[in-house]
Amino acid sequence: MKIINICKYAFVAPLILLATSLFTSCDEEYLVFDTNNPGIYFTKDTLEYSFSVTPAEIKRYTYNVPVKIMAATSKEMRTIGYEVNPEYTNAIEGVHYEFGDAVILPDSINGFIPVTFIRENLEGSYATGYTRYSLCLELVDNEFFAPTLDSLNQVRILRFDNAVEQPAWYTAHGTKHWPEELGSWHPYTFIKMIEYFHLIEQLQPETYYKMVEEYGENLENVPYGYFTKYEVTMKKYVFNPLYIFTNDPANRENILQEFPDYPFDIPNPYDVDDDPIN
Repeated sequence: MKIINICKYAFVAPLILLATSLFTSCDEEYLVFDTNNPGIYFTKDTLEYSFSVTPAEIKRYTYNVPVKIMAATSKEMRTIGYEVNPEYTNAIEGVHYEFGDAVILPDSINGFIPVTFIRENLEGSYATGYTRYSLCLELVDNEFFAPTLDSLNQVRILRFDNAVEQPAWYTAHGTKHWPEELGSWHPYTFIKMIEYFHLIEQLQPETYYKMVEEYGENLENVPYGYFTKYEVTMKKYVFNPLYIFTNDPANRENILQEFPDYPFDIPNPYDVDDDPIN
């Protein structure tokens, strides 16, 4: 029995040493990066922006394309090397967009390539359709960084337009949801809805800022498309004014001039025995 035990331990011991060696080796490789060839890569997969329901007075918007480095931080601002791939780009620099200073922030591994969209030069309308612009960015070597990881992390296509799309509100089953309080989906309904939503800032600023924090400035992130926590507020300041405006005959002709297919089917948000809160 003693001989068997000795053999058993003699077999197990090398395995333990080997495993320890492997884990130690992996740990060391994980913690140490190549300081002679610091890398850089894109971090976000989908890059999209639409002026959509942004107020008409907003003529420009800067989109910061995020990047990250595999290198030591620095007290200095360091530039990012990149170029535009014309094969996958239909936007024109100086006409549809402009670049800002692409940098890695001081004391950080994060940085960005700022792209400013020029709204007045984006073509299209509701009647004719909106032009969807693409800008393909590729990371390249410079004096500070070299593209790293695989090729998929070195290229991104930024898409932008002036269209009004249905917001990405999804049910628990993954299908798009549009609240019945807003009738059929239509871009103009969404435009007016956001217009009334922003007016809440003047009437109930505390509630408005809480809603913006939870749902986004233009209600981009409403869970399942339901305003459960703010139902009373939405009824009083958004749904009811929207119902009154779209059902007022005095507004009908102006709406139809720009949106000939507008359905005018927004229901009264209050029940028969339910009066709006004063």
